[in-house]
Amino acid sequence: MSYENIKVIAHSGYRGDESPRAFFMRGERIAVVEILDMWIEEDVSDKTRRRFFIVKGNDKHKYKIYNDEKTLEWFCEMKGSPCSLNKF
Repeated sequence: MSYENIKVIAHSGYRGDESPRAFFMRGERIAVVEILDMWIEEDVSDKTRRRFFIVKGNDKHKYKIYNDEKTLEWFCEMKGSPCSLNKF
């Protein structure tokens, strides 16, 4: 499975947890209209923590994106073009 690096506009809640509000992919701005699911995956061996989101964009597509809390980067899962879950 491959992931594409994306830029995300995020909101930090009162606990400091970031949630995506919009993201930029291949020059296009996609607003997040709904967060459909979220979960955290941790790898104890390399001490990484990734916060995953399934989001619905204003383009009516669903996307699986995640924030790598170690590198502070965001990624979108690549299955189809763009990284939309509607392509599965």
